[in-house]
Amino acid sequence: MSPRVPKDSSYLNSMSTTGTRTRVQDLCPLSGMCPICIEECPVLCEIGLSAFRGREALYPDPEEFGTSTAAALKNFRLDWSDLNILSRLQGARGIEEDPDSALFHKVDIESETGGIPLKVPLVTGAFGSTTVAKRYWDALSIGAALSGVILVIGENVCGMDPEVNLSNGKVSESKDMAYRVEKFREFWDGKHGDVAVQTNVEDQRLGVDDYVISKLGVNIIERKWGQGAKAIGGEVRLPTLERALTLKKRGYLILPDPEKPSVQEAFKDGLFKSFERHSRVGMPNQEDFLEDVDQLRGKGAEKVTLKTGAYRPIDVAWTMKMASEAKIDYVTFDGAGGGTGMSPVPMMNEMSTPTVYLEAQILKCARILKENNKYVPDISMAGGFIKESQILKAIAMSNFGDGPFVKSITMARAPITAAFKSSYFLKLAEEDKLPKSFVEKYGDNYEKFFITAPDLKEEYSEDYDKIPPEAIGVYTYLSDRIGTGLQQLLAGTRKWKLDLADRSDLAALTERSSRVTRIPLMDEVEAGAYERILLD
Repeated sequence: MSPRVPKDSSYLNSMSTTGTRTRVQDLCPLSGMCPICIEECPVLCEIGLSAFRGREALYPDPEEFGTSTAAALKNFRLDWSDLNILSRLQGARGIEEDPDSALFHKVDIESETGGIPLKVPLVTGAFGSTTVAKRYWDALSIGAALSGVILVIGENVCGMDPEVNLSNGKVSESKDMAYRVEKFREFWDGKHGDVAVQTNVEDQRLGVDDYVISKLGVNIIERKWGQGAKAIGGEVRLPTLERALTLKKRGYLILPDPEKPSVQEAFKDGLFKSFERHSRVGMPNQEDFLEDVDQLRGKGAEKVTLKTGAYRPIDVAWTMKMASEAKIDYVTFDGAGGGTGMSPVPMMNEMSTPTVYLEAQILKCARILKENNKYVPDISMAGGFIKESQILKAIAMSNFGDGPFVKSITMARAPITAAFKSSYFLKLAEEDKLPKSFVEKYGDNYEKFFITAPDLKEEYSEDYDKIPPEAIGVYTYLSDRIGTGLQQLLAGTRKWKLDLADRSDLAALTERSSRVTRIPLMDEVEAGAYERILLD
């Protein structure tokens, strides 16, 4: 039986992310420790694991690196479930008021972020140098292309490429980066979505921007200032000494230092099984940033975007000011707290601004800019989104009557999960080990259990066989599930275009959610309508 963790404890002493548990279930609510901690206890709690493994206990289970993603366990006390979508009985906006015309599948859910058309209001990524992205790249990239959304190639891909060619310290060729870009373009329609390359401090030093713009024809460059899962540089694990030495020579911070003889000996003896690779933390300032954006456009970047984390309010305001002055095409704000790679567990649980709070801060900034006739960049919100209801609430909340500020939602962990599940069940099918209940419901081969396979086969005919089955899974999740779900919810509000969804379609269920978002409580919505309608 899994231990019961006090939901109000900020100091979790047993977590599935680190593979720890406690001996008893009734825990001390203050510390998360067993009320009686005994000497002869064979169970590894957080304290026990830390006594043996030290810094390793800060991260999700190292044995699962490359085959997992991670997220916070903390209850942030405010999420999208604290808002409800209000349905309508009468009328129809965006379509003829006719039951034969106003059918839910006619709802237009297309959006445009930074001037880039999207079939579904989604951006996937960023999927960077972490092993999990590389393992599932075909599924993620082709699934995104089929769905007509933006795919973001994350940081450090060139720097981590074993076969990268460097000339005077700059990238002249990267097979990994070229593969990632071209794999998306194999099924890109040339209109909806596009591939973006995210660059951090390390990438800038290696000249990744110049390479992807000039050699690979990349249209979108995304500068990175952090993410919701952590406020420090990107981190990955390196399984070999040779890899650690190579990346240290390329300028990365590697811990422990692979050049020390004592460290090499400890690694060979199996004292630890992987090195940590860390990226430097960016230190943006106004003058350098504005100049940087101008240079990127001068080099040929058609779109310049910005990815930032869930920093404190003054940083949100400063980021919006910089994005406005530089006329950034869109900004991605990532709320606490999950990661696609190797984010420290304490950071995921205890640091940064949760998504709903963060969006409220961003919207305050956007309205101030707009009211003062300043440029407002499009916004893409990230941070724990997995369902169409969350997506619709985030977009509707941002529309004060002139169209939404939030034009898309960025997702990372959820598309990877779709790829995970697709890959695993395909393997089970090949080994004739699918669960009996699954076979009875959905069939025993992928052309049966991926419900969109027949449609894709008809659309792509002879090219259909080039689509990896895992990519069909990602497409089915993004386009068929989320896309159809959005259409249904919007039809329920009697709005047949996504950009018509606004704050009047939402009601707050708690006083906190109402206070933070300025959305009225459910019992306050249209409170004056009763007499007006009944006595008219």
